[in-house]
Amino acid sequence: MNDVEKHECEFDPDRLLLKLDFQLPGNVESIQPAVDEIMEVVGSIECAEGSEFEVEVALLEALANAVQHGCRDDPSKSIEVCVACEIDQGMLVIVRDPGTGFDPGGIPSPVKGENVFSDHGRGIFLINQLMDNVEYRSGGTEIWMRKK
Repeated sequence: MNDVEKHECEFDPDRLLLKLDFQLPGNVESIQPAVDEIMEVVGSIECAEGSEFEVEVALLEALANAVQHGCRDDPSKSIEVCVACEIDQGMLVIVRDPGTGFDPGGIPSPVKGENVFSDHGRGIFLINQLMDNVEYRSGGTEIWMRKK
């Protein structure tokens, strides 16, 4: 079993409105309940006010990728999710998985050529379109998504 290495989310504690830090099993069934719980908390403090749909879709896609590619749909593996809302910086969502990672530059565009007809490969594209800033860290095993 490859456990997710524990990292603390990096935020200014004096500026936080919210910080969630938890793990979920690396299987498909755990995705929607986790997203529902996160979005309920985020909505209650109006952290992503006006951008809830974009955050929810990006979170769904990031978790789906972590389950499929990082955990291989294995519930004995886990995904770490950190969510924070900062007063001036908006919302930051970090998803970490125990996989081998990937090169985001090597993912072909789903809006060009033959890829337009593919039935997969749109998650990274959607995340990049929906969030204000997206970074891939730790060799692609972490995605940092910010919505201001």
